[in-house]
Amino acid sequence: MENAKTIELGPERFTVRSTLKRGLRQVDFVFDAHEIRGLEQNPQTKSSWAQMARSGKKVMQFLGEGR
Repeated sequence: MENAKTIELGPERFTVRSTLKRGLRQVDFVFDAHEIRGLEQNPQTKSSWAQMARSGKKVMQFLGEGR
């Protein structure tokens, strides 16, 4: 699953893409009538989330409605 090209959420499938600039994985999907983007945490930033990603944890941000 780590490098999956698609994900399944209920009966639907969504394509996993890479961002152009950093090559981070992202997926756009709809959940409960809300458009959401799942974005892999950039491990090269200074945040505590990035520190977790550098240590090998799987960290994603979920963005909806521009936030």
